[in-house]
Amino acid sequence: MSAHQPIHPADPALRHLTGREITQLIVELRIEGREFGLLWPSARPGETVLNGRVLVELGNIQASTLINLLALLREYKRERDRRRC
Repeated sequence: MSAHQPIHPADPALRHLTGREITQLIVELRIEGREFGLLWPSARPGETVLNGRVLVELGNIQASTLINLLALLREYKRERDRRRC
């Protein structure tokens, strides 16, 4: 996962994500995003697959959006920490 190479919403690998894996990503995003005010207490894996895209119950965003946002936060933190040194 890279912020420079985002995952496409129709990526076939996303179809294999389980509810548990999506839950782990949501927890990680909550932890990583807290510093930036990204708080989504009601987010959970969706039961809906739309056009082959797994949705997260957060206004029905796509799982790829969740993964790409997490990648952006990680990349930002890496760059920030690198500049502090």
